[in-house]
Amino acid sequence: MTACDVTILGAGPYGLSAAAHLRQIPGLSLRVFGEPMDFWKSHMPEGMMLRSPWPASNLSDPQRSFSIDAFETATGKISRPIPLDRFVDYGLWFQGQTVPELERRKITRVEKTSKGFLVATEDGERFDSKRVVIAAGIGSFANRPQQFAALPTELVTHASDQRSIDRFKGKRVAVVGAGQSALESAALIHEAGGEVELLVRESGVHWLGWRARLQKIGPLGKLLYSPFDIGPAGVSRIVAVPDSVKYFPRPIQDRFRKRALRPAGARWLIDRCKNIRISTNRSVTSAKAVGGRVDLKLDDGTAREVDHVLLGTGYRVNVARYPFLPAELSSAVDQVNGFPKVKPGFESSVPGLHFLGAPSAWNFGPLMFFVCGTDYAARRLARFVTANTLRNGQK
Repeated sequence: MTACDVTILGAGPYGLSAAAHLRQIPGLSLRVFGEPMDFWKSHMPEGMMLRSPWPASNLSDPQRSFSIDAFETATGKISRPIPLDRFVDYGLWFQGQTVPELERRKITRVEKTSKGFLVATEDGERFDSKRVVIAAGIGSFANRPQQFAALPTELVTHASDQRSIDRFKGKRVAVVGAGQSALESAALIHEAGGEVELLVRESGVHWLGWRARLQKIGPLGKLLYSPFDIGPAGVSRIVAVPDSVKYFPRPIQDRFRKRALRPAGARWLIDRCKNIRISTNRSVTSAKAVGGRVDLKLDDGTAREVDHVLLGTGYRVNVARYPFLPAELSSAVDQVNGFPKVKPGFESSVPGLHFLGAPSAWNFGPLMFFVCGTDYAARRLARFVTANTLRNGQK
Protein backbone atom coordinates (compact mmCIF):
# COMPACT_ATOMS: atom_id res chain seq x y z
CA MET A 1 0.00 0.00 0.00
CA THR A 2 1.34 3.44 -0.92
CA ALA A 3 1.70 6.25 1.59
CA CYS A 4 2.16 10.01 1.62
CA ASP A 5 2.71 12.79 4.13
CA VAL A 6 -0.31 14.99 3.34
CA THR A 7 -3.52 14.48 1.37
CA ILE A 8 -5.71 17.43 0.39
CA LEU A 9 -9.40 16.80 -0.29
CA GLY A 10 -10.83 19.49 -2.54
CA ALA A 11 -9.65 21.53 -5.51
CA GLY A 12 -11.50 24.79 -5.04
CA PRO A 13 -9.82 28.04 -3.96
CA TYR A 14 -8.78 26.71 -0.52
CA GLY A 15 -7.57 23.31 -1.69
CA LEU A 16 -5.59 24.72 -4.61
CA SER A 17 -4.05 27.48 -2.50
CA ALA A 18 -3.07 25.03 0.24
CA ALA A 19 -1.50 22.73 -2.35
CA ALA A 20 0.42 25.59 -3.95
CA HIS A 21 2.06 26.33 -0.59
CA LEU A 22 2.62 22.76 0.61
CA ARG A 23 4.31 21.81 -2.67
CA GLN A 24 7.15 24.15 -1.73
CA ILE A 25 8.09 22.17 1.42
CA PRO A 26 11.23 20.17 0.59
CA GLY A 27 10.79 16.42 0.76
CA LEU A 28 7.06 16.52 1.54
CA SER A 29 5.01 13.92 -0.34
CA LEU A 30 1.65 15.47 -1.23
CA ARG A 31 -1.46 14.26 -3.03
CA VAL A 32 -4.34 16.52 -4.02
CA PHE A 33 -7.77 15.24 -5.08
CA GLY A 34 -10.85 16.82 -6.63
CA GLU A 35 -12.34 18.34 -9.74
CA PRO A 36 -10.87 21.86 -9.98
CA MET A 37 -13.34 24.67 -9.20
CA ASP A 38 -16.19 22.15 -9.35
CA PHE A 39 -18.60 23.96 -7.01
CA TRP A 40 -18.13 27.22 -8.89
CA LYS A 41 -18.52 25.76 -12.37
CA SER A 42 -21.19 23.13 -11.64
CA HIS A 43 -23.35 24.53 -8.84
CA MET A 44 -23.76 28.22 -9.58
CA PRO A 45 -26.05 29.82 -12.16
CA GLU A 46 -24.70 30.72 -15.57
CA GLY A 47 -24.39 34.47 -15.91
CA MET A 48 -23.63 35.04 -12.23
CA MET A 49 -21.17 37.71 -11.10
CA LEU A 50 -18.93 37.55 -8.04
CA ARG A 51 -20.06 39.52 -5.02
CA SER A 52 -16.45 39.86 -3.84
CA PRO A 53 -14.50 42.92 -5.01
CA TRP A 54 -11.35 42.53 -7.11
CA PRO A 55 -8.82 42.57 -4.20
CA ALA A 56 -10.79 39.81 -2.45
CA SER A 57 -10.76 37.42 -5.41
CA ASN A 58 -7.18 36.15 -5.38
CA LEU A 59 -6.10 32.59 -4.81
CA SER A 60 -2.81 32.22 -2.92
CA ASP A 61 0.61 30.97 -3.94
CA PRO A 62 3.85 31.51 -1.97
CA GLN A 63 5.27 34.29 -4.18
CA ARG A 64 1.87 35.76 -5.11
CA SER A 65 2.84 35.22 -8.73
CA PHE A 66 -0.54 33.90 -9.86
CA SER A 67 -2.95 36.60 -8.74
CA ILE A 68 -6.07 37.54 -10.65
CA ASP A 69 -4.10 40.54 -11.93
CA ALA A 70 -1.53 38.15 -13.41
CA PHE A 71 -4.32 36.11 -14.96
CA GLU A 72 -5.84 39.22 -16.53
CA THR A 73 -2.44 40.19 -17.94
CA ALA A 74 -1.99 36.71 -19.38
CA THR A 75 -5.47 36.22 -20.84
CA GLY A 76 -7.14 39.58 -21.42
CA LYS A 77 -9.36 42.12 -19.72
CA ILE A 78 -11.85 40.98 -17.05
CA SER A 79 -14.95 43.09 -16.44
CA ARG A 80 -15.97 44.29 -12.99
CA PRO A 81 -17.82 42.78 -11.20
CA ILE A 82 -16.04 39.55 -12.09
CA PRO A 83 -18.15 37.15 -14.20
CA LEU A 84 -18.41 33.65 -12.78
CA ASP A 85 -17.04 31.99 -15.91
CA ARG A 86 -13.93 34.19 -15.87
CA PHE A 87 -13.33 33.41 -12.20
CA VAL A 88 -13.62 29.69 -12.97
CA ASP A 89 -11.11 30.17 -15.80
CA TYR A 90 -8.81 31.92 -13.34
CA GLY A 91 -9.04 29.00 -10.91
CA LEU A 92 -8.28 26.50 -13.68
CA TRP A 93 -5.33 28.61 -14.85
CA PHE A 94 -4.05 28.82 -11.27
CA GLN A 95 -4.34 25.05 -10.91
CA GLY A 96 -2.42 24.47 -14.13
CA GLN A 97 0.36 26.77 -12.96
CA THR A 98 0.64 25.59 -9.36
CA VAL A 99 -0.85 22.09 -8.96
CA PRO A 100 -0.41 20.32 -12.30
CA GLU A 101 -0.35 16.90 -10.61
CA LEU A 102 -3.94 17.26 -9.32
CA GLU A 103 -5.80 13.94 -9.28
CA ARG A 104 -9.34 14.49 -10.59
CA ARG A 105 -10.88 11.76 -8.50
CA LYS A 106 -13.21 11.79 -5.51
CA ILE A 107 -12.23 10.61 -2.06
CA THR A 108 -15.00 8.39 -0.74
CA ARG A 109 -13.77 7.63 2.78
CA VAL A 110 -11.20 8.77 5.35
CA GLU A 111 -10.52 6.55 8.36
CA LYS A 112 -8.27 7.16 11.39
CA THR A 113 -5.51 4.60 11.86
CA SER A 114 -2.42 4.19 14.01
CA LYS A 115 -0.33 5.51 11.09
CA GLY A 116 -2.53 8.55 10.54
CA PHE A 117 -5.36 7.98 8.06
CA LEU A 118 -6.51 5.45 5.52
CA VAL A 119 -7.84 7.20 2.43
CA ALA A 120 -10.05 5.50 -0.18
CA THR A 121 -10.78 6.81 -3.68
CA GLU A 122 -13.84 6.29 -5.87
CA ASP A 123 -11.97 3.88 -8.14
CA GLY A 124 -10.86 1.60 -5.31
CA GLU A 125 -7.37 2.84 -4.43
CA ARG A 126 -6.53 2.83 -0.73
CA PHE A 127 -3.46 4.51 0.76
CA ASP A 128 -2.03 5.78 4.03
CA SER A 129 -1.61 9.49 4.73
CA LYS A 130 -0.01 11.03 7.82
CA ARG A 131 -2.20 14.13 7.51
CA VAL A 132 -5.46 14.93 5.76
CA VAL A 133 -6.48 18.49 4.87
CA ILE A 134 -10.18 18.89 4.19
CA ALA A 135 -10.86 21.77 1.83
CA ALA A 136 -14.11 20.40 0.45
CA GLY A 137 -16.10 23.64 0.41
CA ILE A 138 -19.69 24.30 1.41
CA GLY A 139 -21.64 22.26 -1.12
CA SER A 140 -22.56 19.66 1.51
CA PHE A 141 -23.96 22.35 3.81
CA ALA A 142 -26.79 23.75 1.66
CA ASN A 143 -29.58 24.83 4.01
CA ARG A 144 -33.02 23.52 3.03
CA PRO A 145 -35.71 24.64 5.52
CA GLN A 146 -37.85 21.86 6.93
CA GLN A 147 -41.13 23.09 5.39
CA PHE A 148 -39.75 22.21 1.94
CA ALA A 149 -38.25 18.83 2.85
CA ALA A 150 -41.10 16.69 1.50
CA LEU A 151 -41.22 18.34 -1.93
CA PRO A 152 -39.47 16.85 -4.98
CA THR A 153 -36.53 18.61 -6.65
CA GLU A 154 -38.70 19.22 -9.73
CA LEU A 155 -40.56 21.78 -7.62
CA VAL A 156 -38.02 23.00 -5.05
CA THR A 157 -34.29 23.47 -5.48
CA HIS A 158 -31.50 25.21 -3.61
CA ALA A 159 -29.57 28.01 -5.33
CA SER A 160 -26.55 25.69 -5.42
CA ASP A 161 -28.54 23.17 -7.49
CA GLN A 162 -28.94 25.55 -10.42
CA ARG A 163 -26.84 25.84 -13.54
CA SER A 164 -29.14 26.88 -16.35
CA ILE A 165 -31.73 29.52 -15.51
CA ASP A 166 -33.41 29.33 -18.92
CA ARG A 167 -35.75 26.58 -17.71
CA PHE A 168 -37.63 29.19 -15.67
CA LYS A 169 -38.67 31.20 -18.73
CA GLY A 170 -42.44 31.75 -18.60
CA LYS A 171 -42.62 30.20 -15.12
CA ARG A 172 -43.77 31.71 -11.87
CA VAL A 173 -40.99 31.36 -9.31
CA ALA A 174 -40.77 32.21 -5.62
CA VAL A 175 -37.24 32.90 -4.43
CA VAL A 176 -36.77 32.58 -0.67
CA GLY A 177 -33.98 34.63 0.90
CA ALA A 178 -32.29 38.01 0.86
CA GLY A 179 -28.61 37.17 0.33
CA GLN A 180 -26.50 37.45 -2.79
CA SER A 181 -27.52 34.06 -4.16
CA ALA A 182 -31.23 34.78 -3.70
CA LEU A 183 -31.09 38.30 -5.13
CA GLU A 184 -28.93 37.45 -8.11
CA SER A 185 -30.90 34.28 -8.88
CA ALA A 186 -34.09 36.36 -8.85
CA ALA A 187 -32.48 38.88 -11.21
CA LEU A 188 -31.31 36.16 -13.59
CA ILE A 189 -34.72 34.46 -13.64
CA HIS A 190 -36.44 37.79 -14.29
CA GLU A 191 -34.01 38.56 -17.13
CA ALA A 192 -34.64 35.09 -18.60
CA GLY A 193 -38.37 35.78 -18.80
CA GLY A 194 -39.65 34.31 -15.56
CA GLU A 195 -42.12 35.92 -13.16
CA VAL A 196 -40.36 36.25 -9.81
CA GLU A 197 -41.28 37.16 -6.27
CA LEU A 198 -38.65 37.45 -3.54
CA LEU A 199 -39.86 36.36 -0.10
CA VAL A 200 -37.70 38.09 2.51
CA ARG A 201 -37.93 37.33 6.22
CA GLU A 202 -36.23 40.59 7.22
CA SER A 203 -37.80 44.04 7.12
CA GLY A 204 -35.76 44.97 4.05
CA VAL A 205 -32.90 44.03 1.76
CA HIS A 206 -29.42 44.98 2.94
CA TRP A 207 -27.20 46.32 0.16
CA LEU A 208 -23.41 46.25 0.31
CA GLY A 209 -21.06 48.83 -1.11
CA TRP A 210 -20.59 51.55 1.50
CA ARG A 211 -16.82 51.21 1.28
CA ALA A 212 -16.74 52.16 -2.39
CA ARG A 213 -19.10 55.09 -1.82
CA LEU A 214 -17.08 56.43 1.12
CA GLN A 215 -13.83 56.15 -0.84
CA LYS A 216 -15.21 58.61 -3.38
CA ILE A 217 -15.61 61.15 -0.56
CA GLY A 218 -12.20 60.67 1.08
CA PRO A 219 -9.98 58.32 3.11
CA LEU A 220 -12.76 57.35 5.54
CA GLY A 221 -13.66 54.27 3.54
CA LYS A 222 -10.12 52.88 3.79
CA LEU A 223 -10.04 53.52 7.53
CA LEU A 224 -13.34 51.78 8.24
CA TYR A 225 -13.30 49.00 5.64
CA SER A 226 -10.67 46.48 4.56
CA PRO A 227 -10.08 45.97 0.82
CA PHE A 228 -12.05 42.71 1.20
CA ASP A 229 -15.20 44.68 2.17
CA ILE A 230 -16.54 42.00 4.52
CA GLY A 231 -18.72 43.23 7.37
CA PRO A 232 -19.85 46.70 8.46
CA ALA A 233 -17.60 49.66 9.23
CA GLY A 234 -14.92 48.83 11.79
CA VAL A 235 -15.83 45.15 11.94
CA SER A 236 -14.54 44.90 8.37
CA ARG A 237 -11.04 45.85 9.53
CA ILE A 238 -11.06 43.38 12.43
CA VAL A 239 -12.29 40.29 10.58
CA ALA A 240 -9.78 40.91 7.79
CA VAL A 241 -7.06 39.90 10.28
CA PRO A 242 -8.02 36.45 11.65
CA ASP A 243 -5.35 36.58 14.35
CA SER A 244 -7.11 39.58 15.88
CA VAL A 245 -10.52 37.91 16.11
CA LYS A 246 -9.49 35.43 18.80
CA TYR A 247 -8.65 38.19 21.28
CA PHE A 248 -12.30 39.22 21.57
CA PRO A 249 -14.72 37.48 23.96
CA ARG A 250 -16.78 34.76 22.30
CA PRO A 251 -20.05 36.76 22.33
CA ILE A 252 -18.28 39.56 20.45
CA GLN A 253 -16.77 37.07 17.99
CA ASP A 254 -20.25 35.66 17.36
CA ARG A 255 -21.55 39.16 16.75
CA PHE A 256 -18.76 39.82 14.26
CA ARG A 257 -19.64 36.63 12.40
CA LYS A 258 -23.36 37.39 12.27
CA ARG A 259 -22.81 40.97 11.12
CA ALA A 260 -20.27 39.97 8.47
CA LEU A 261 -22.34 37.08 7.13
CA ARG A 262 -25.85 38.49 7.34
CA PRO A 263 -27.88 38.23 4.10
CA ALA A 264 -26.91 41.03 1.75
CA GLY A 265 -26.56 41.82 -1.91
CA ALA A 266 -23.99 43.70 -3.96
CA ARG A 267 -25.05 47.25 -4.74
CA TRP A 268 -24.77 46.65 -8.48
CA LEU A 269 -27.81 44.35 -8.17
CA ILE A 270 -30.16 47.18 -7.16
CA ASP A 271 -31.08 48.21 -10.70
CA ARG A 272 -31.46 44.58 -11.79
CA CYS A 273 -33.94 43.94 -8.96
CA LYS A 274 -36.00 47.13 -9.26
CA ASN A 275 -38.74 45.48 -11.34
CA ILE A 276 -38.94 42.38 -9.16
CA ARG A 277 -41.66 42.03 -6.54
CA ILE A 278 -40.02 41.90 -3.09
CA SER A 279 -42.22 40.95 -0.13
CA THR A 280 -40.51 41.72 3.17
CA ASN A 281 -41.36 40.56 6.70
CA ARG A 282 -42.67 37.34 5.19
CA SER A 283 -41.88 33.72 5.98
CA VAL A 284 -43.19 30.52 4.41
CA THR A 285 -45.06 28.47 7.01
CA SER A 286 -45.97 25.52 4.75
CA ALA A 287 -45.37 24.27 1.23
CA LYS A 288 -47.41 21.60 -0.53
CA ALA A 289 -47.33 20.11 -4.03
CA VAL A 290 -50.66 20.56 -5.81
CA GLY A 291 -51.11 19.48 -9.43
CA GLY A 292 -47.50 19.95 -10.43
CA ARG A 293 -47.19 23.34 -8.72
CA VAL A 294 -46.37 24.50 -5.20
CA ASP A 295 -48.93 25.98 -2.84
CA LEU A 296 -47.20 28.26 -0.32
CA LYS A 297 -48.75 29.56 2.86
CA LEU A 298 -47.15 32.64 4.39
CA ASP A 299 -47.08 33.86 7.97
CA ASP A 300 -49.45 36.76 7.20
CA GLY A 301 -52.17 34.33 6.14
CA THR A 302 -51.76 34.90 2.41
CA ALA A 303 -50.95 32.20 -0.15
CA ARG A 304 -48.94 31.87 -3.34
CA GLU A 305 -49.18 29.27 -6.10
CA VAL A 306 -45.96 28.96 -8.07
CA ASP A 307 -44.32 26.66 -10.57
CA HIS A 308 -41.09 26.47 -8.62
CA VAL A 309 -39.45 27.52 -5.36
CA LEU A 310 -35.79 28.44 -5.36
CA LEU A 311 -34.13 28.45 -1.94
CA GLY A 312 -31.54 31.17 -1.52
CA THR A 313 -31.29 30.14 2.12
CA GLY A 314 -27.54 29.88 2.42
CA TYR A 315 -25.41 27.25 4.10
CA ARG A 316 -25.04 25.83 7.62
CA VAL A 317 -21.70 24.30 8.43
CA ASN A 318 -21.87 20.78 9.82
CA VAL A 319 -18.79 18.67 9.13
CA ALA A 320 -20.75 15.50 9.89
CA ARG A 321 -22.45 16.07 6.52
CA TYR A 322 -19.24 15.53 4.56
CA PRO A 323 -19.97 12.17 2.89
CA PHE A 324 -16.37 10.95 3.08
CA LEU A 325 -16.16 11.32 6.88
CA PRO A 326 -17.57 8.26 8.68
CA ALA A 327 -19.58 8.95 11.82
CA GLU A 328 -16.88 7.56 14.09
CA LEU A 329 -14.36 10.09 12.75
CA SER A 330 -16.61 13.17 12.53
CA SER A 331 -17.93 12.52 16.04
CA ALA A 332 -14.35 12.41 17.37
CA VAL A 333 -13.82 16.01 16.24
CA ASP A 334 -14.55 18.61 18.93
CA GLN A 335 -17.28 20.84 17.47
CA VAL A 336 -19.53 23.78 18.23
CA ASN A 337 -22.78 23.88 16.25
CA GLY A 338 -21.22 21.84 13.46
CA PHE A 339 -18.01 23.91 13.30
CA PRO A 340 -14.85 21.98 14.22
CA LYS A 341 -12.64 23.64 16.79
CA VAL A 342 -9.31 24.14 15.04
CA LYS A 343 -5.94 25.16 16.43
CA PRO A 344 -3.03 26.99 14.76
CA GLY A 345 -2.36 25.25 11.47
CA PHE A 346 -6.10 24.56 11.20
CA GLU A 347 -5.64 21.21 12.93
CA SER A 348 -8.71 19.78 14.65
CA SER A 349 -8.85 17.86 17.93
CA VAL A 350 -8.07 14.73 15.87
CA PRO A 351 -4.29 14.95 15.34
CA GLY A 352 -3.40 15.30 11.68
CA LEU A 353 -6.92 16.19 10.53
CA HIS A 354 -7.20 19.77 9.26
CA PHE A 355 -10.18 21.83 8.07
CA LEU A 356 -9.88 24.83 5.75
CA GLY A 357 -12.48 27.32 4.57
CA ALA A 358 -15.90 27.88 6.13
CA PRO A 359 -15.59 25.07 8.74
CA SER A 360 -12.66 26.94 10.33
CA ALA A 361 -14.69 30.14 10.85
CA TRP A 362 -15.49 29.33 14.49
CA ASN A 363 -11.86 29.99 15.40
CA PHE A 364 -10.63 32.26 12.62
CA GLY A 365 -13.68 34.36 11.87
CA PRO A 366 -15.90 35.05 8.85
CA LEU A 367 -13.00 35.72 6.45
CA MET A 368 -12.83 31.94 6.08
CA PHE A 369 -16.17 31.95 4.24
CA PHE A 370 -14.62 33.93 1.40
CA VAL A 371 -11.96 33.42 -1.27
CA CYS A 372 -9.83 36.13 0.31
CA GLY A 373 -9.24 33.87 3.32
CA THR A 374 -7.12 31.51 1.23
CA ASP A 375 -3.88 33.41 1.72
CA TYR A 376 -4.03 33.39 5.50
CA ALA A 377 -5.16 29.76 5.66
CA ALA A 378 -2.61 28.39 3.17
CA ARG A 379 0.33 30.21 4.75
CA ARG A 380 -0.57 29.16 8.30
CA LEU A 381 -1.11 25.56 7.23
CA ALA A 382 2.23 25.46 5.40
CA ARG A 383 4.03 26.99 8.40
CA PHE A 384 2.49 24.37 10.71
CA VAL A 385 3.28 21.42 8.44
CA THR A 386 6.84 22.65 7.91
CA ALA A 387 7.43 22.98 11.65
CA ASN A 388 6.00 19.54 12.39
CA THR A 389 7.93 17.93 9.55
CA LEU A 390 11.18 19.30 10.97
CA ARG A 391 10.21 18.37 14.52
CA ASN A 392 9.54 14.77 13.49
CA GLY A 393 12.82 14.51 11.61
CA GLN A 394 11.23 13.97 8.19
CA LYS A 395 13.30 14.78 5.12
